[in-house]
Amino acid sequence: MIITKTPFRISFAGGGSDLPVFYEKHGGCVLSTSINRYCYISIHPYFNTQYTLLKYSENELVDDISQIRHRIFNSVLNEANLHGVEITSTADIPGGTGLGSSSTFTVGLLHTINCYLGKYQSKGTLAERACQVEIEKLGSPIGKQDQYAAAFGGLNFIRFHRDGTVSVSPIVMQPETYQRLQRNLVMFYTGDVRSANSILEEQQKNSDEKSSVLSEMCTLAEEMKRALENNDLSGFGALLNEGWNLKRTLASGISNPIIDQAYETAMQNGALGGKLLGAGGGGFLLFYCEPEKQEQLRVALKMRPFPFSFEKDGTSVVYIGDKYWD
Repeated sequence: MIITKTPFRISFAGGGSDLPVFYEKHGGCVLSTSINRYCYISIHPYFNTQYTLLKYSENELVDDISQIRHRIFNSVLNEANLHGVEITSTADIPGGTGLGSSSTFTVGLLHTINCYLGKYQSKGTLAERACQVEIEKLGSPIGKQDQYAAAFGGLNFIRFHRDGTVSVSPIVMQPETYQRLQRNLVMFYTGDVRSANSILEEQQKNSDEKSSVLSEMCTLAEEMKRALENNDLSGFGALLNEGWNLKRTLASGISNPIIDQAYETAMQNGALGGKLLGAGGGGFLLFYCEPEKQEQLRVALKMRPFPFSFEKDGTSVVYIGDKYWD
């Protein structure tokens, strides 16, 4: 048996600029971090090698891998021509909550299968292969940030170049500032899950019309990077607020009256800035709030807190058992 874990991510600024319709014309960038919440994938030879068993939110037992209903499993296993295995996927959070779950799963699955087949691929190659599966093969209307965040791990500034290449640069900051940043970030679960595809499709259609907004969001991501490097966390919090006010203009479904009210309540009760994570519509709200005001914020919001910390490893193998099969 082989088991991998692949982290989910928080995106602070620049989301939307990782869509090809924008970065191929203007270039894009995001500031994001991976967190200590994971998708775990295990692989094991199936007892009856004529069948393949997949366990996720559903169970699938097939004698022909082309029959697999799960689109990502189908694409990856058929490309690898891998059958006669049992693969199980479990996660610390549900899908559709804005932490990059689909791409985290794809990166983790590719990594797990590579290990099973005795193949090595760099983190950059894993990320790019995940992009090819989701964007090119399956036609998902998503960008590239989640795949790179999941593969590399850490607090990074990720740049999307016009030629389609991607560069990942760790944020260099004082250790004390890094720890304070973690302490000053709090996250709450809104209770809603949603598919981001309809929102992202609208964003793609609006790309030309909203290109100036996306350019401003990229500028904000650059400014956030400098704020962290200069140990200016209050400035970081204010920029988080600016970014949210820009992001919510990109598509109609990004926010709603419930989210708007929660955000306003948070800003009145100690938060300096915040945002809804992911494409919008539901999932998790993230706020920058000094520790002495966080209890006031929690009481006012009346939402479920979601504790987390930063992680630095990206996708990794956590267990390798004996290889007893031929």
